[in-house]
Amino acid sequence: MRKYYFTSESVTEGHPDKICDGISDYILDEALRQDKNSKMAVEATIKDDLILVYGEANTKANLDYEKLAKQVLKNIGYNEEYHIIVKVSEQSNEINKAVDKDKIMAGDQGIMFGYACLDTEELMPMPIMLANKLAKQLSKVRKENPNTFLKPDGKTQVTVEYLDDIVSRVDTVVIATQHSVDVDINTLREYIIENVINVAIPNNLIDSNTKILINTSGSFTIGGSFGDSGTTGRKIVVDTYGGMGKIGGGCFSSKDPTKVDRSGAYYARYVAKNIVAHALADKCEIEISYAIGMEYPLSIYINTFNTNKVSIEEIYKYVNDNFNFSVDNIIKELDLMRPIYYPLSAYGHFGRTDIDCTWEKVKEQ
Repeated sequence: MRKYYFTSESVTEGHPDKICDGISDYILDEALRQDKNSKMAVEATIKDDLILVYGEANTKANLDYEKLAKQVLKNIGYNEEYHIIVKVSEQSNEINKAVDKDKIMAGDQGIMFGYACLDTEELMPMPIMLANKLAKQLSKVRKENPNTFLKPDGKTQVTVEYLDDIVSRVDTVVIATQHSVDVDINTLREYIIENVINVAIPNNLIDSNTKILINTSGSFTIGGSFGDSGTTGRKIVVDTYGGMGKIGGGCFSSKDPTKVDRSGAYYARYVAKNIVAHALADKCEIEISYAIGMEYPLSIYINTFNTNKVSIEEIYKYVNDNFNFSVDNIIKELDLMRPIYYPLSAYGHFGRTDIDCTWEKVKEQ
Protein backbone atom coordinates (compact mmCIF):
# COMPACT_ATOMS: atom_id res chain seq x y z
CA MET A 1 0.00 0.00 0.00
CA ARG A 2 1.48 3.35 -1.08
CA LYS A 3 1.20 6.09 1.53
CA TYR A 4 2.00 9.73 0.83
CA TYR A 5 1.07 13.21 2.03
CA PHE A 6 0.00 16.24 0.02
CA THR A 7 -0.38 19.80 1.31
CA SER A 8 -2.29 22.79 -0.04
CA GLU A 9 -2.78 26.27 1.36
CA SER A 10 -5.37 29.01 1.05
CA VAL A 11 -5.80 32.58 2.28
CA THR A 12 -8.73 34.71 3.37
CA GLU A 13 -10.13 37.66 1.44
CA GLY A 14 -8.29 39.91 3.90
CA HIS A 15 -4.86 38.71 2.80
CA PRO A 16 -3.13 41.57 0.91
CA ASP A 17 -2.81 39.61 -2.34
CA LYS A 18 -6.50 38.72 -2.17
CA ILE A 19 -7.43 42.34 -1.43
CA CYS A 20 -5.87 43.16 -4.79
CA ASP A 21 -7.59 40.26 -6.57
CA GLY A 22 -10.86 41.49 -5.08
CA ILE A 23 -10.30 45.07 -6.25
CA SER A 24 -9.42 43.88 -9.76
CA ASP A 25 -12.48 41.66 -10.11
CA TYR A 26 -14.81 44.20 -8.50
CA ILE A 27 -13.71 46.70 -11.16
CA LEU A 28 -14.14 44.05 -13.87
CA ASP A 29 -17.67 43.21 -12.70
CA GLU A 30 -18.70 46.86 -12.70
CA ALA A 31 -17.32 47.28 -16.21
CA LEU A 32 -19.21 44.20 -17.46
CA ARG A 33 -22.36 45.36 -15.65
CA GLN A 34 -22.35 48.58 -17.65
CA ASP A 35 -20.80 47.27 -20.87
CA LYS A 36 -20.62 43.51 -21.45
CA ASN A 37 -18.07 44.02 -24.22
CA SER A 38 -15.56 45.63 -21.87
CA LYS A 39 -11.95 44.60 -22.38
CA MET A 40 -10.28 44.86 -18.99
CA ALA A 41 -6.91 44.15 -17.44
CA VAL A 42 -6.84 46.48 -14.44
CA GLU A 43 -4.73 45.28 -11.51
CA ALA A 44 -3.86 46.57 -8.05
CA THR A 45 -0.97 46.73 -5.62
CA ILE A 46 -1.30 47.60 -1.94
CA LYS A 47 1.11 48.48 0.86
CA ASP A 48 0.09 50.11 4.15
CA ASP A 49 -2.53 52.76 3.29
CA LEU A 50 -1.45 53.17 -0.36
CA ILE A 51 -3.16 51.42 -3.28
CA LEU A 52 -2.07 51.64 -6.90
CA VAL A 53 -4.74 50.75 -9.46
CA TYR A 54 -3.25 50.34 -12.92
CA GLY A 55 -3.60 48.59 -16.26
CA GLU A 56 -5.55 48.75 -19.48
CA ALA A 57 -9.24 49.18 -20.16
CA ASN A 58 -11.34 49.50 -23.27
CA THR A 59 -14.89 50.06 -22.09
CA LYS A 60 -17.89 52.35 -22.35
CA ALA A 61 -18.44 51.95 -18.60
CA ASN A 62 -18.02 54.95 -16.33
CA LEU A 63 -15.69 53.62 -13.63
CA ASP A 64 -14.76 55.42 -10.42
CA TYR A 65 -11.68 53.32 -9.66
CA GLU A 66 -11.02 54.95 -6.30
CA LYS A 67 -14.58 54.43 -5.07
CA LEU A 68 -14.64 50.81 -6.26
CA ALA A 69 -11.33 49.99 -4.57
CA LYS A 70 -12.42 51.50 -1.27
CA GLN A 71 -15.70 49.58 -1.39
CA VAL A 72 -13.81 46.29 -1.59
CA LEU A 73 -11.83 47.17 1.52
CA LYS A 74 -15.07 47.97 3.36
CA ASN A 75 -16.63 44.72 2.16
CA ILE A 76 -13.70 42.79 3.62
CA GLY A 77 -13.76 44.63 6.93
CA TYR A 78 -10.92 47.14 6.70
CA ASN A 79 -11.95 50.57 7.93
CA GLU A 80 -8.68 52.48 7.65
CA GLU A 81 -8.31 55.43 5.29
CA TYR A 82 -6.57 54.50 2.04
CA HIS A 83 -4.95 56.67 -0.61
CA ILE A 84 -5.58 55.54 -4.19
CA ILE A 85 -3.37 56.26 -7.20
CA VAL A 86 -4.92 55.39 -10.57
CA LYS A 87 -2.93 54.76 -13.74
CA VAL A 88 -5.24 53.15 -16.31
CA SER A 89 -4.86 53.59 -20.07
CA GLU A 90 -6.78 52.25 -23.07
CA GLN A 91 -6.05 48.78 -24.36
CA SER A 92 -3.58 48.70 -27.23
CA ASN A 93 -5.32 49.17 -30.57
CA GLU A 94 -3.15 46.36 -31.99
CA ILE A 95 -4.50 43.93 -29.38
CA ASN A 96 -8.06 45.16 -29.86
CA LYS A 97 -7.91 44.55 -33.62
CA ALA A 98 -6.54 41.05 -33.08
CA VAL A 99 -9.32 40.11 -30.65
CA ASP A 100 -12.45 41.81 -32.03
CA LYS A 101 -13.29 40.24 -35.39
CA ASP A 102 -16.48 38.55 -36.65
CA LYS A 103 -15.83 36.15 -33.80
CA ILE A 104 -13.93 36.78 -30.60
CA MET A 105 -10.36 35.61 -30.85
CA ALA A 106 -7.82 34.83 -28.15
CA GLY A 107 -6.71 37.96 -26.32
CA ASP A 108 -3.23 36.61 -25.66
CA GLN A 109 -0.97 33.64 -26.16
CA GLY A 110 -0.40 31.18 -23.35
CA ILE A 111 -1.03 27.79 -21.78
CA MET A 112 -3.89 26.80 -19.49
CA PHE A 113 -4.65 23.68 -17.46
CA GLY A 114 -7.80 22.03 -16.17
CA TYR A 115 -7.92 19.26 -13.59
CA ALA A 116 -10.41 16.93 -11.91
CA CYS A 117 -10.22 13.89 -9.65
CA LEU A 118 -12.40 11.71 -7.39
CA ASP A 119 -11.20 13.10 -4.04
CA THR A 120 -14.39 15.08 -3.36
CA GLU A 121 -17.99 15.41 -4.54
CA GLU A 122 -16.87 18.50 -6.42
CA LEU A 123 -14.24 16.37 -8.21
CA MET A 124 -11.48 18.53 -6.78
CA PRO A 125 -8.33 17.63 -4.83
CA MET A 126 -9.15 17.26 -1.14
CA PRO A 127 -6.27 19.40 0.24
CA ILE A 128 -7.24 22.61 -1.61
CA MET A 129 -10.95 22.08 -1.01
CA LEU A 130 -10.40 21.80 2.74
CA ALA A 131 -7.94 24.71 2.82
CA ASN A 132 -10.43 26.93 0.97
CA LYS A 133 -13.31 25.84 3.20
CA LEU A 134 -11.27 26.67 6.30
CA ALA A 135 -10.37 30.10 4.94
CA LYS A 136 -13.96 30.83 3.99
CA GLN A 137 -15.25 29.66 7.36
CA LEU A 138 -12.67 31.84 9.10
CA SER A 139 -14.09 34.89 7.31
CA LYS A 140 -17.69 33.77 7.79
CA VAL A 141 -17.31 33.46 11.56
CA ARG A 142 -15.64 36.86 11.75
CA LYS A 143 -18.35 38.60 9.74
CA GLU A 144 -21.23 36.92 11.58
CA ASN A 145 -19.81 38.03 14.94
CA PRO A 146 -18.92 41.75 14.70
CA ASN A 147 -17.48 41.81 18.23
CA THR A 148 -15.18 38.83 17.67
CA PHE A 149 -11.44 39.08 18.23
CA LEU A 150 -10.81 37.74 14.70
CA LYS A 151 -9.49 40.17 12.08
CA PRO A 152 -9.60 39.95 8.25
CA ASP A 153 -6.15 38.56 7.38
CA GLY A 154 -5.54 34.83 7.57
CA LYS A 155 -3.99 31.75 6.00
CA THR A 156 -4.90 28.08 6.13
CA GLN A 157 -3.03 24.91 5.21
CA VAL A 158 -4.07 21.26 5.11
CA THR A 159 -1.96 18.11 4.75
CA VAL A 160 -3.92 15.07 3.59
CA GLU A 161 -2.73 11.49 3.90
CA TYR A 162 -3.37 9.29 0.86
CA LEU A 163 -3.33 5.50 0.68
CA ASP A 164 -3.06 4.21 -2.89
CA ASP A 165 -4.22 7.60 -4.22
CA ILE A 166 -7.34 7.54 -2.02
CA VAL A 167 -7.92 10.11 0.74
CA SER A 168 -7.31 8.43 4.10
CA ARG A 169 -7.25 11.20 6.71
CA VAL A 170 -6.19 14.75 7.50
CA ASP A 171 -2.72 14.68 8.95
CA THR A 172 -2.16 18.38 9.74
CA VAL A 173 -4.19 21.58 9.85
CA VAL A 174 -2.40 24.92 10.03
CA ILE A 175 -4.23 28.20 10.60
CA ALA A 176 -2.76 31.66 11.03
CA THR A 177 -5.35 34.31 11.78
CA GLN A 178 -5.05 37.98 12.52
CA HIS A 179 -6.62 38.87 15.87
CA SER A 180 -7.13 41.69 18.33
CA VAL A 181 -4.51 42.39 21.00
CA ASP A 182 -6.79 41.40 23.89
CA VAL A 183 -7.08 37.65 23.26
CA ASP A 184 -4.72 34.95 24.53
CA ILE A 185 -3.54 32.05 22.38
CA ASN A 186 -5.45 29.36 24.28
CA THR A 187 -8.78 31.14 23.88
CA LEU A 188 -8.00 31.73 20.20
CA ARG A 189 -7.06 28.09 19.67
CA GLU A 190 -10.22 26.72 21.31
CA TYR A 191 -12.39 29.15 19.35
CA ILE A 192 -10.79 28.25 15.99
CA ILE A 193 -11.07 24.51 16.62
CA GLU A 194 -14.74 24.71 17.58
CA ASN A 195 -15.98 27.32 15.12
CA VAL A 196 -13.73 26.85 12.09
CA ILE A 197 -11.98 23.46 11.95
CA ASN A 198 -14.83 21.33 13.31
CA VAL A 199 -17.25 23.05 10.94
CA ALA A 200 -15.15 22.96 7.76
CA ILE A 201 -13.52 19.52 8.01
CA PRO A 202 -15.63 16.32 8.18
CA ASN A 203 -15.26 14.41 11.45
CA ASN A 204 -14.28 11.19 9.70
CA LEU A 205 -11.11 12.81 8.35
CA ILE A 206 -9.76 13.92 11.72
CA ASP A 207 -8.38 11.47 14.28
CA SER A 208 -6.34 11.53 17.49
CA ASN A 209 -3.11 11.82 15.50
CA THR A 210 -4.19 14.86 13.47
CA LYS A 211 -1.94 17.80 14.29
CA ILE A 212 -3.66 21.18 14.82
CA LEU A 213 -1.33 24.17 14.57
CA ILE A 214 -2.76 27.64 15.20
CA ASN A 215 -0.76 30.88 15.06
CA THR A 216 2.53 29.08 15.49
CA SER A 217 4.45 32.37 15.31
CA GLY A 218 2.63 33.66 18.40
CA SER A 219 0.63 36.87 18.17
CA PHE A 220 -0.67 38.08 14.79
CA THR A 221 -2.16 41.51 15.42
CA ILE A 222 -0.73 43.45 12.47
CA GLY A 223 -2.15 42.12 9.21
CA GLY A 224 -3.42 43.02 5.79
CA SER A 225 -1.46 45.64 3.89
CA PHE A 226 0.10 46.94 7.11
CA GLY A 227 1.78 43.58 7.71
CA ASP A 228 2.68 42.74 4.12
CA SER A 229 2.32 44.03 0.57
CA GLY A 230 -0.10 42.61 -1.99
CA THR A 231 -0.51 42.43 -5.75
CA THR A 232 -3.13 41.03 -8.13
CA GLY A 233 -2.43 37.53 -9.39
CA ARG A 234 0.05 36.24 -6.82
CA LYS A 235 -2.14 33.42 -5.51
CA ILE A 236 -2.81 31.37 -8.65
CA VAL A 237 -2.08 28.07 -6.90
CA VAL A 238 -4.70 28.95 -4.29
CA ASP A 239 -7.07 29.95 -7.10
CA THR A 240 -6.76 26.60 -8.87
CA TYR A 241 -5.85 23.13 -7.58
CA GLY A 242 -3.54 23.74 -4.66
CA GLY A 243 -0.54 22.45 -6.56
CA MET A 244 -1.99 19.03 -7.33
CA GLY A 245 -2.97 20.08 -10.83
CA LYS A 246 -0.67 22.22 -12.94
CA ILE A 247 -1.25 25.95 -13.44
CA GLY A 248 -0.88 28.04 -16.57
CA GLY A 249 1.23 31.09 -17.14
CA GLY A 250 -1.23 33.77 -16.08
CA CYS A 251 -3.62 34.70 -13.30
CA PHE A 252 -7.41 35.07 -13.56
CA SER A 253 -8.31 38.18 -11.59
CA SER A 254 -8.66 41.47 -13.49
CA LYS A 255 -9.05 39.78 -16.88
CA ASP A 256 -12.18 39.84 -19.02
CA PRO A 257 -13.17 36.54 -20.71
CA THR A 258 -11.39 37.30 -24.00
CA LYS A 259 -8.19 36.68 -22.06
CA VAL A 260 -7.74 32.93 -22.39
CA ASP A 261 -5.74 32.83 -19.16
CA ARG A 262 -9.18 32.98 -17.57
CA SER A 263 -11.71 31.58 -20.06
CA GLY A 264 -9.41 28.84 -21.35
CA ALA A 265 -8.62 27.67 -17.82
CA TYR A 266 -12.34 27.61 -16.98
CA TYR A 267 -13.10 25.54 -20.07
CA ALA A 268 -10.22 23.15 -19.44
CA ARG A 269 -11.61 22.52 -15.95
CA TYR A 270 -15.08 22.04 -17.48
CA VAL A 271 -13.85 19.36 -19.87
CA ALA A 272 -11.64 17.60 -17.31
CA LYS A 273 -14.50 17.50 -14.82
CA ASN A 274 -16.86 16.00 -17.39
CA ILE A 275 -14.33 13.29 -18.28
CA VAL A 276 -14.13 12.25 -14.62
CA ALA A 277 -17.85 12.73 -13.94
CA HIS A 278 -18.71 10.38 -16.80
CA ALA A 279 -16.32 7.73 -15.43
CA LEU A 280 -13.97 7.87 -18.39
CA ALA A 281 -11.09 8.32 -15.94
CA ASP A 282 -10.54 8.69 -12.19
CA LYS A 283 -8.21 11.63 -12.68
CA CYS A 284 -7.74 14.00 -15.61
CA GLU A 285 -5.57 16.96 -16.51
CA ILE A 286 -5.96 18.93 -19.73
CA GLU A 287 -3.48 21.38 -21.21
CA ILE A 288 -4.50 23.80 -23.96
CA SER A 289 -2.53 26.55 -25.68
CA TYR A 290 -3.51 29.63 -27.68
CA ALA A 291 -1.94 32.38 -29.77
CA ILE A 292 -3.22 35.95 -29.77
CA GLY A 293 -5.74 36.66 -32.52
CA MET A 294 -6.43 32.98 -33.22
CA GLU A 295 -9.77 31.26 -32.78
CA TYR A 296 -8.85 27.72 -31.74
CA PRO A 297 -6.16 26.28 -29.46
CA LEU A 298 -2.85 25.28 -30.97
CA SER A 299 -2.80 22.09 -28.90
CA ILE A 300 -4.96 20.00 -26.59
CA TYR A 301 -3.27 17.41 -24.37
CA ILE A 302 -5.19 15.02 -22.13
CA ASN A 303 -3.43 13.17 -19.29
CA THR A 304 -5.38 10.63 -17.23
CA PHE A 305 -2.38 9.39 -15.20
CA ASN A 306 -3.19 5.83 -16.31
CA THR A 307 -6.58 5.97 -14.58
CA ASN A 308 -8.64 5.92 -17.81
CA LYS A 309 -11.44 3.35 -18.01
CA VAL A 310 -11.59 3.50 -21.81
CA SER A 311 -8.85 4.04 -24.35
CA ILE A 312 -7.27 7.48 -24.54
CA GLU A 313 -8.42 7.61 -28.18
CA GLU A 314 -12.02 7.24 -27.00
CA ILE A 315 -11.53 10.08 -24.52
CA TYR A 316 -10.18 12.37 -27.26
CA LYS A 317 -13.19 11.42 -29.41
CA TYR A 318 -15.56 12.20 -26.53
CA VAL A 319 -13.93 15.62 -26.12
CA ASN A 320 -13.97 16.38 -29.86
CA ASP A 321 -17.63 15.32 -30.16
CA ASN A 322 -18.88 17.28 -27.15
CA PHE A 323 -16.70 20.36 -26.64
CA ASN A 324 -15.65 23.34 -28.74
CA PHE A 325 -12.49 25.12 -27.61
CA SER A 326 -12.89 28.19 -29.83
CA VAL A 327 -12.67 31.34 -27.72
CA ASP A 328 -15.97 32.62 -29.10
CA ASN A 329 -17.75 29.39 -28.15
CA ILE A 330 -16.17 29.21 -24.69
CA ILE A 331 -17.45 32.67 -23.85
CA LYS A 332 -20.94 31.89 -25.19
CA GLU A 333 -21.27 28.34 -23.84
CA LEU A 334 -20.14 29.30 -20.36
CA ASP A 335 -21.90 32.68 -20.50
CA LEU A 336 -18.80 34.52 -19.32
CA MET A 337 -19.70 38.10 -20.25
CA ARG A 338 -21.43 38.53 -16.89
CA PRO A 339 -20.43 40.31 -13.67
CA ILE A 340 -19.69 37.07 -11.80
CA TYR A 341 -16.02 37.41 -10.95
CA TYR A 342 -15.72 39.33 -7.68
CA PRO A 343 -17.12 36.44 -5.56
CA LEU A 344 -14.50 34.18 -7.18
CA SER A 345 -11.58 36.42 -6.23
CA ALA A 346 -11.16 34.50 -2.94
CA TYR A 347 -11.60 30.83 -1.95
CA GLY A 348 -10.92 29.35 -5.39
CA HIS A 349 -12.34 29.46 -8.90
CA PHE A 350 -13.08 25.73 -9.11
CA GLY A 351 -15.21 23.32 -7.13
CA ARG A 352 -17.50 26.17 -6.08
CA THR A 353 -21.11 25.29 -5.31
CA ASP A 354 -22.07 28.64 -3.75
CA ILE A 355 -21.84 30.54 -7.05
CA ASP A 356 -23.26 29.89 -10.52
CA CYS A 357 -20.08 28.56 -12.11
CA THR A 358 -21.12 27.22 -15.50
CA TRP A 359 -17.75 25.48 -15.89
CA GLU A 360 -18.66 23.25 -12.94
CA LYS A 361 -21.70 21.75 -14.66
CA VAL A 362 -21.76 18.19 -15.95
CA LYS A 363 -23.09 17.67 -19.45
CA GLU A 364 -25.61 14.94 -20.17
CA GLN A 365 -24.20 12.24 -22.39
